[in-house]
Amino acid sequence: MVRTVLNPASPLYREARYLLAERVDVRDRAIYHAVLGAIVAGNATRGGIANHIGRKSTDIGHPLSVLEDSQLIAREEDAFRKGRSLYRICEPLIVFYEAVMRREWTRLERGRTEAAWSNSRATFLSQVVGPHFEALCREWAMFAEEEVFGELPGRVAAGVVADPHNRTQIQVDVAVLAQEEPGRPQRILSLGEAKWDKVMTAGHVDRLRRARDLLSVKGYDTRNTVLACYSGAGFHDDIPEGVRLVGLKELYA
Repeated sequence: MVRTVLNPASPLYREARYLLAERVDVRDRAIYHAVLGAIVAGNATRGGIANHIGRKSTDIGHPLSVLEDSQLIAREEDAFRKGRSLYRICEPLIVFYEAVMRREWTRLERGRTEAAWSNSRATFLSQVVGPHFEALCREWAMFAEEEVFGELPGRVAAGVVADPHNRTQIQVDVAVLAQEEPGRPQRILSLGEAKWDKVMTAGHVDRLRRARDLLSVKGYDTRNTVLACYSGAGFHDDIPEGVRLVGLKELYA
């Protein structure tokens, strides 16, 4: 990392800036960097992005449209809330630039590459590698064989489940939905959580079980829902039987 992408002598060093300049033909790019930075920081909804950068939702409509038309970001519908869209950045290099390089630009320009990388490793794991791993897990789930979830998936997406009793929200990283059938409740084939650098435990399963129960109350068919844990670091022995465990070996088989 220090030798290549963070090295001012490397072509990769300014590549993210060139990508944005190529695809977004505007003079003032500050608002576009602000929007991208907000998404990288975990603000995936339009309202969340606006709040993060201190603007009204109406103020960021045009930048979002331009970035979407330029295929730098994509808008995906929440798995459980129709009409609620989640934004993600399509280009990994821009994610890395906004999460790491832009924040450390002064150190990098002064040649303090080692210090910049040392100061950014935690951010790199949480804002770059983590979301990328979640996307890989969703891709794997979408093309899983029939026996994995009981039938072939109709749609795979991330989603948020509101928990009014605990006044929290449960993030579901990999929601696998069956093909919709007119006149029948939407069937959920699987609910999954993904962690790149954490060993997963029974606590993660409890959260998924709670999300399943809440969705059942809302009218979803969860009778055959498979709970799944996706991890790059492994699984604790306390995870109960019946939970599907997907590690690197399964993802890259």
